[in-house]
Amino acid sequence: MNDFASTPKLVLLPAVDVADGKAVRLTQGEAGTETNYGDPVDAALDFARQGAEWIHLVDLDAAFGRGSNAGTLRKVIKQVRGVQVELSGGIRDDRTLEAALESGAARINLGTAALENPEWAADVIGRYGDVIAVGLDVRGTTLAARGWTREGGDLWTVLDRLEEAGCSRYVVTDVTKDGTLKGPNLDLLRELTTRTPKPIVASGGVSNLDDIIALRDLVPLGVEGAIVGKALYAGAFTLAEALDVAGY
Repeated sequence: MNDFASTPKLVLLPAVDVADGKAVRLTQGEAGTETNYGDPVDAALDFARQGAEWIHLVDLDAAFGRGSNAGTLRKVIKQVRGVQVELSGGIRDDRTLEAALESGAARINLGTAALENPEWAADVIGRYGDVIAVGLDVRGTTLAARGWTREGGDLWTVLDRLEEAGCSRYVVTDVTKDGTLKGPNLDLLRELTTRTPKPIVASGGVSNLDDIIALRDLVPLGVEGAIVGKALYAGAFTLAEALDVAGY
């Protein structure tokens, strides 16, 4: 237990995914699998009250190219002052990036744009540095784009390109695990830590407190944090319990 107590903390980012103005969770990122969990502001405030330092906030409609929840996202960010927000979904050009930055988000997570418009992504990484993270959403070693509806290239090829551009952080999701409560892909995360010295935020599959402990064991290798979604909404554990085993 002493060894575990000395392991650096795993940064937890409870997820608030927004579709049609509601907090929802998807299974394996598929449109049409939404389970509705009510008001995103209430969800975010609940996480803040339990001690969250970060919230991972996603505009699913923007990610799928079917609309925007920008007003709702701004309201969430405003209500949880003191909690840092990582914002994701549909940020693909200067206009959407500037709007995301103006919303008060501490970090912007680029997804599809980093795959489909590498020159723009490299320019943005150069301009904004640590404010920009890149989401690598994978099935096997093939990246997924456009709300996970299209293939986006080979993981290792894209990673090399992003390393060259100076990307400061990666948010890595195993699409096959996301929303399934079947455990994170630890092997993928371990391999990624051998390919980049940059911090990695793990996403997808966390189902119980043991999964958080397993992810915390990877912190010395370079896994900085973990996004937790469905397990919290399904009541598998509370955020306060998760923060405790994560080392807060």
